[in-house]
Amino acid sequence: MRLSAPAAATAGLVLALAAACFARAADEALPVPDAPASATETTVSDTPPRRRARNVDLDAPVMERPGEVYTRQFRRDVETRSDQAQDEAMRSIDDVDVAHLPQSPVAPFVMLEAEVAPGTSARLAWQPAESFDGIEVATPVLVVNGAAEGPVLCLTAAVHGDELNGIEMVRRVLYDIDPQQLHGTVVGVPIVNLIGFKRASRYLSDRRDLNRHFPGNPRGSSASRIAHSFFNQVISHCTILVDLHTGSFYRSNLPQIRGDLRRPEVVRVAEAFTSTAIIHSPGAAGSLRRAAVERGIPAVTLEAGEPMRLQVDEVEHGVRGIFALIDQLGMYRKLRVWGNPVAVHYQSRWVRSETGGILFGKAELGQQVAEGDLLGSVTDPITNMRADIVSPYDGRVIGKAVDQVVLPGFAAFHIGIETSAEDLYEPRALVPAKDEEEDEERPDVDPESRDSLEDS
Repeated sequence: MRLSAPAAATAGLVLALAAACFARAADEALPVPDAPASATETTVSDTPPRRRARNVDLDAPVMERPGEVYTRQFRRDVETRSDQAQDEAMRSIDDVDVAHLPQSPVAPFVMLEAEVAPGTSARLAWQPAESFDGIEVATPVLVVNGAAEGPVLCLTAAVHGDELNGIEMVRRVLYDIDPQQLHGTVVGVPIVNLIGFKRASRYLSDRRDLNRHFPGNPRGSSASRIAHSFFNQVISHCTILVDLHTGSFYRSNLPQIRGDLRRPEVVRVAEAFTSTAIIHSPGAAGSLRRAAVERGIPAVTLEAGEPMRLQVDEVEHGVRGIFALIDQLGMYRKLRVWGNPVAVHYQSRWVRSETGGILFGKAELGQQVAEGDLLGSVTDPITNMRADIVSPYDGRVIGKAVDQVVLPGFAAFHIGIETSAEDLYEPRALVPAKDEEEDEERPDVDPESRDSLEDS
């Protein structure tokens, strides 16, 4: 029987409704279990995607208002400008073996939840997990990611907030590198202890020395938590570390490299600075340098000058040394003629005042002295009695206190016992100086009452 068009349409509608009802009933009666995810199915991750850091011309002035430049960049996604990499040929350095070091790939450098494209520069921000005043403070981190692969060199300054010379060294180095010509990555943290820097203080707000709490503890004191955050978010990305310091507590240091000379990889880094005295020192327990070495990161301390002052000569010496290291690592070609033989001091001693009074120094930094030479004197302003301080060693003055009021036992002159450069790789007699062991900071001692002479 053939249905008319209206009848056929009505019958089709009835059949469709019946089929839909049957399917619904079947679904309710026999629920089908979820099928396993296929191998090609995309897994949704809770981890937010990394932002791409803006390519920043570090030579250009910062136009944002203070306080906005880091926090706004830290939270927003911006486009990164990437140019064609130039010729990657770079002369090889035979006397510095960096082949064993991890190499940064020719790919975005990832740090602090940001990607810095090859051949670009960026300003990032490290946000400590702890704040003493309840106000978040973002610490600037400068990154220059080269167009070619190479080591990751980290420069840190102002771990002690009153030490200014290293801050200027980081600025001059980072702003003088062309990322298109760089092999590897250079990371600079001009002011690690921003809390102490704002207070013109060596210490954190709780009077703790940040440089005695590395690598830190996420459940420890505030200083330990800050150290843990910085070490894991920044230092862990380094393959080489140079920590910049000055003397402490009205003392000044001859530009010098301190490192554990029992470790060949540290010796290679120290020797690359050239024209800078080298001091054997494993580093105080809890210091950034020692913690890095214990994690397999070759690290040295560059000491130069005194705190609370910006000394141009010391800054220029440090900048030349850092660029000499960068050049020796094959990271960046810098035309310099600077390579006099270095003075190596396996041991050093502090000469102390036996009386109290006003210190008048005579010996200058870098001066060669012999046993019995006059270093300075201490005069009692009441009795007019004077006591001379003489050198008990043959060596070189590598550190000294500025003229000031001193007490008996005050460390006044630091003498480096010189060793020939040919013996640099010899591990014999490499033991910390007695003063270094005795002067390491302890948490049960008031920080203002001790001589902080190790990695000052």
